[in-house]
Amino acid sequence: MLTSSHFTFVFQQPQRASTPCITILGRLNMLGHPRIGLTVAKKHVKQARERNRIKRLTRESFRLHQHFLPAMDFVVIVKRGVADLDNHALTQVLEKLWRRHCRQSHNC
Repeated sequence: MLTSSHFTFVFQQPQRASTPCITILGRLNMLGHPRIGLTVAKKHVKQARERNRIKRLTRESFRLHQHFLPAMDFVVIVKRGVADLDNHALTQVLEKLWRRHCRQSHNC
C-alpha cells in the first residue's frame, strides 16, 4: 500500500491482531489479493539499520504467507521493544499474527 488513503481505509474499521511489540491491522479489500503497509517509527526503533531489518523481515514473512491470507489490506505497526527481537523471534511473532488474521476471517 502506498497512499495515505489506503492506510486510512484500514484504520477506519480494522481487525486487530497484536503482541506487545507488533500489531497487525487488517481490513477486507475488493482486489482479490492481500496487500501490506508498514509503519516503523524512529521513536520506537532508533537505528535505520534496525528499521530496515524489521521491514525486510516483515515483507519476506508477508511474501511467504500471502497465498494463505485473505484478500485484506494489512498495516503492520511496530512498537517499542521490537528491535530487541532477533530474526527468528521476529519471524515467529509475524507467523503467529498472520495465522490469527487467517482464523479471524475464517479463510484458513
